[in-house]
Parts: sequence; structure tokens; C-alpha cells
Amino acid sequence: MKKWLVVLLIIAVAGLSACSTTGTGVGDHLVFVEGGTFKNNKSTFSGKNITLSDFYIGKYEVTQKEWQDIMGENPSGFKGDDLPVEMVSWYDAVEYCNQRSIKENLKPYYEIDKNTTDTNNKNENDHLKWTITINEGADGYRLPTEAEWEYAASGGKKSLNYVYSGSNNPDEVAWYWVNAGDKLLTGDWSWPAIENNRNQTKKVGTLKANELGIHDMSGNVREWCWDWYSHPESPENTWRVVKGGGWIGGVNNNEISFPGKFDANGFGPDQGFRVVRGK
Repeated sequence: MKKWLVVLLIIAVAGLSACSTTGTGVGDHLVFVEGGTFKNNKSTFSGKNITLSDFYIGKYEVTQKEWQDIMGENPSGFKGDDLPVEMVSWYDAVEYCNQRSIKENLKPYYEIDKNTTDTNNKNENDHLKWTITINEGADGYRLPTEAEWEYAASGGKKSLNYVYSGSNNPDEVAWYWVNAGDKLLTGDWSWPAIENNRNQTKKVGTLKANELGIHDMSGNVREWCWDWYSHPESPENTWRVVKGGGWIGGVNNNEISFPGKFDANGFGPDQGFRVVRGK
């Protein structure tokens, strides 16, 4: 009997030790990103004297299983538990963040008002225009800001100054139009070639991680960010930022600095996201 008590005590102590190593309730699906200034000079934020606080970001793009578990359905065109969810709009991603927060007993990060038109939204194609505001101090899931996304993708304080997230060779880290099908494609970008090659999304985490241990920040699916797309030649508050490129796009889309944009209510077979939580 005493032997069993000793065994139980050992298990209990081991369990406490395991909990104390995380200390925040953050699971291994998230990677800790130590804040700081941009070390990678390939980033669009390099040299702009921007300092970020610590945060956690998804090790992988949100998978179809994760989406199904929270939302109860799967909108993706390419089905597979370990494939990234796609065919989701910016609004869908924001709702997922809140619903996952509720399921994990966290305070939702967003206040979603579907009945009040966001007068700041200038996109003529967006028929939703929900008013989305931030609950300050909330510990729930959210989308990364564009700066957070680029900082994490570029390796943060561990950056080795790569063009793509984790390498200067896109084929090591990114699924894109050349390598996301039955065989490697050559020549110029061509939709018929992509379609005939049966290109599609790939299982998350298959290719090499970046300096922080984060996968697929270049390629696979484009990833929603919180910010409005901002460019001197573009109207304000028209598109939301998307980053990283996807399985359809050209190699330049996979660059950390590539300035992607999309209608907030838009969705496509190469459009997904990953989540963030504050420290």
C-alpha cells in the first residue's frame, strides 16, 4: 500500500512540475516570441524604431480539425484534419478566435457587433462591415498585427535575416505554385498548369520551421492579420492585410515583406490564418 502511495506522490509532483514549466496555461500549439525591435533587414518594419512586446503565436496555421472542433463545420475545399483551414473570411477568423477563447475559459479579445455598420470600412464589395472592437486586457485568442506577423516570421530576436520565413530557399519552407502539386513546375506562373498539377494545401508542419520553430509562415495558405492594408496609393480602410503567400501564388508572395491584401469578407482555397495570444 505504501508503495502505491509513493508512486502516486511521484506522479503528482511530476504533474505539478510540468504545469510550472508553462505557468501560463499556454499549450504547445503556441510558440513564445520574445519582444524587441526588428533584427531582419528584409522586413518592411526594419529601421522604423518599432518595438514589440512579448506574445505567443500559433506554431502552425489553424487546422481543419481545430476549426471543426470549435465551429462545428468545415468550409475547406481540400479536406484533411491536418491541412490548414481555408475558405474563411477575416470575419470568420475573428469569430473563431472568440469562440475558441470561450471554450478555453479565456476572455474574448473582440467585441463583435453584427448589427452596426463599421463606418470606417470603405470597401464597396464588403456587404458585412461588422463593427469589431478590442476588449482591452483580454487574454483570449486574436489575429496577429502585421508587425507581429512579420516579426515572428522573420525570426524575432533569433533572426538570421532570411528572405522567406526560415530560409533563403523557398522550397525548404514554403508550399507555393511550383512545388504544391504532383510534380515540380517550371516556367512562368500558369493557372492551367497549377490546376493540371493538382496543386493544393499541404499538411501543416511538413517543411522546415523558422528560427523560432514556427512552420508555414511562407506558403501553404495566406494568413489574415488584424490591420487594415495601408499604402500611399491605396484608399484607406478598404482591405485587410494578408501575409505569407499560399499554394497558388508566386514565389515573391512568400517573402516576409510581401504586402498582401484582401477584402475582409473575401475567402478562397488559399486563405487561412494563425492565432496569437498576449503574454
